[in-house]
Amino acid sequence: MRKTLALALVICLMTAFGAQAAQINKVAAVVNGQVITMFDLQKNAVPDLMRARVNPNDPAQAKAVDAILRKALDGMIMDILVVQEAKRLKVAISPSDVDAEITKIMKGNNLNKQQFEEKLAQQKTSVAELRKNIEKGLIRQRVMSMEVGRRVLVTPEEIKAYYESHKDTMYDRTGLHMALLVYHPNANAAALAAQIRSGAVSFEEVTRKYSIAPNKENGGDMGAVEWDKLNPEWEARLAKMKPGDVTDIFELQGRKAQVRLYRPGGGEMKMLTFEQAKPMIDGILRQPKAMERFEDYTNQLRSRAVIDIRM
Repeated sequence: MRKTLALALVICLMTAFGAQAAQINKVAAVVNGQVITMFDLQKNAVPDLMRARVNPNDPAQAKAVDAILRKALDGMIMDILVVQEAKRLKVAISPSDVDAEITKIMKGNNLNKQQFEEKLAQQKTSVAELRKNIEKGLIRQRVMSMEVGRRVLVTPEEIKAYYESHKDTMYDRTGLHMALLVYHPNANAAALAAQIRSGAVSFEEVTRKYSIAPNKENGGDMGAVEWDKLNPEWEARLAKMKPGDVTDIFELQGRKAQVRLYRPGGGEMKMLTFEQAKPMIDGILRQPKAMERFEDYTNQLRSRAVIDIRM
């Protein structure tokens, strides 16, 4: 059904911009010599159009369609710039790197190879598409680590000051699990989140009934949190939580989502000494600095590039 709807939207887009092959193959932008066609842009924008429930064939919604297309184009331009930067930095992702990530996904979701491929088929995603997306993500991660992460400095004085101000939040995080709830597009996320917050319904109940994320039958359990491997966004989100906490609604790849942090079996919180807490505090303080550096870095990439937008 989802694939059929996506195809229908692509067809609508083609109609809206003209169905002739020449129009479909019109150039949307050229980034350092690499072409982005209107067709590729329209196809890439389909998920955002679906989420916004925008009809690309309705003249009254032309501005909304244009805004979504330009946002999608901006993301595609940045993807190209990062890949080009990776070549300059000689960053390479091997098939074994991708295999390792897939193995991690399967392990985290308690799936064997056959079950994993069945899940992908249910989501209308091929293994090849997944591998391509994982490779793109790993490239971005490594480039950002080299050009952003290593240039972010957190001083011992900052760590000490943070510890003194947040001693009551410094607890042992080993063994904590993260549960993920990604709301179905038709679910009333705000109302359900309010019920979870009030205690009228449990996070697990809502997840089993309304989530489209993996492991919904197990309350969305994504396994033990690997704190040292979290990206800055997730580190900042989870580091502020205590066992049992549920986040407010946030956007996850265009979907409304919530996360619960918990320790299976419960148990008391063990508070950390300053020495024990230092690595965690470093991660907390590093995240906003990394985001600021990331913005500077992406602006530098754009300023050095030759970008010809033709929309």
